[in-house]
Amino acid sequence: MATIIPAADPGEELADLCQDLDHWPHSWRYDDSDLTFGRQLVECFTPFLLHLLARRLARKTLLRHRDHLWMLGGEIVRRSREDPKLRCQSIHQTLFQFIDDDCGPLLWPSVSEPQQNAFDATCRKLHKFLTTGHKTARRSQ
Repeated sequence: MATIIPAADPGEELADLCQDLDHWPHSWRYDDSDLTFGRQLVECFTPFLLHLLARRLARKTLLRHRDHLWMLGGEIVRRSREDPKLRCQSIHQTLFQFIDDDCGPLLWPSVSEPQQNAFDATCRKLHKFLTTGHKTARRSQ
């Protein structure tokens, strides 16, 4: 008889991959007024992270995407401080001002071209995930 190995709980896998996910908004904030906006970004990123986990990608790949999402969130919070109008629209509308099917925002402080290219690849994957009608991604729009 074959032994059936139960699939890991997605919540546990996410907690293992992103042990500090709940802390991301705190790491991005300039002051406490940034926390709600940061939490909305985490809520938007979480279904994508779960999607990546479900694809059974290599741990190194998952960690790279996780790190890029953290960088993206920090960049969006920073830019929303410069342009408060970004917070007057839905989190998806704001996110789509920074990512598209080609790239993400140029990072500040600047990174090397290969690092920016890798970051852009994550942004493209996130954009595709959010625009393909994925049920969990579109639920909160």
